[in-house]
Amino acid sequence: MGADGTMVDDTPAIELVGIGKRYGDAVALEDVSIAIAKREFVVLLGPSGCGKSTLLKVIAGLEDATDGEVYIDGRLANYVVPKERDVAMVFQNYALYPHMTVARNIGFPLKMTGHSKEEVRQRVAEMAQLLEMETELEKYPGTLSGGQRQRVALGRAIIRNPTAFLMDEPLSNLDALLRTQMRDELLKLHRRVGRTTIYVTHDQMEAMTMADRIVVLKSGVIQQIGTPRQVYREPANTFVAMFVGSPQMNLFAGQVAAGGAGPRIESPVMTVPLDGHGLDLDVGRDVTIGVRAEDIVLTHDSDADAVRASVTLVEPVGADVFINVSLPGDVACVVRVPATTDVTEGQPVGLHFSGRLHVFGPDGARLSTGDLFVHPAGLG
Repeated sequence: MGADGTMVDDTPAIELVGIGKRYGDAVALEDVSIAIAKREFVVLLGPSGCGKSTLLKVIAGLEDATDGEVYIDGRLANYVVPKERDVAMVFQNYALYPHMTVARNIGFPLKMTGHSKEEVRQRVAEMAQLLEMETELEKYPGTLSGGQRQRVALGRAIIRNPTAFLMDEPLSNLDALLRTQMRDELLKLHRRVGRTTIYVTHDQMEAMTMADRIVVLKSGVIQQIGTPRQVYREPANTFVAMFVGSPQMNLFAGQVAAGGAGPRIESPVMTVPLDGHGLDLDVGRDVTIGVRAEDIVLTHDSDADAVRASVTLVEPVGADVFINVSLPGDVACVVRVPATTDVTEGQPVGLHFSGRLHVFGPDGARLSTGDLFVHPAGLG
């Protein structure tokens, strides 16, 4: 019930319970469970072959789940044929009818469900206005740009007014500039149309900029579900830490050691005191320390409190520069600095770790994130 006393329908638009999918002995999905709210924009993110497109097809009914249940607007959909599932797919290759005009392509779903010609015409006109394609309605897909064809595909999905849109890497065929523009347009459309959207991509930039929540998949298994901020700042394991973020998170091997001032993590790069951070780790336990590139401060090699390093590569990336350095023990590390930073390959530098560290166990699972104070190795 809402604050004004009215009833609120909190039934998930899409709910997956223990979804598994196998092809013979090959496991494509394993025990996937998630509830997706109405109007939510959820991105399925992961490398090629992780199962994200398979999961989308299971929701759409284009693939049958081997295990588990699919609910659409609260109703079991496992045995419902695709055309009756009240979801609309938007594919990577647009899948437009080349012999039909833009208007006929957009209106085709309504024609197939028995709507009158006048209603189809009116709804198509509304879609054209929403998509800013009023002047393109009598053109054929072959005469349109990639961005325009994608708009037509979106219009054909939106006109059905489904419970959810299922988008399978819809921008992957576009060049970089057009992808950015279409990303913005998709978000604006999502907010105006107000429909649940499940979006598949391997592009972390798309995921971070578009999603309300991100579902990170690896080998058919969910690694983490969270907001873009949670996935980036509090990765559930080393896979998420490395997959999300550019450049990748720096990972350093360490071991828990006893000390006069209390237990600490020691590595060739740094020493991390653990007192007061809620980490109860046995002495001798192997751990991994994670540090984002922007959480490292570049300083002069003469700084007595800094970790000594040598620059191995300088990568300008627009407003920032990625500085690759070699640390004690021949450990590699990347530092993200402003483009105005003057540094050259081979130059000795010092590093300060700003305090936000991530600690992972031997299995890669996250143990803690906190503002841990860091000493350069040998000075702690």
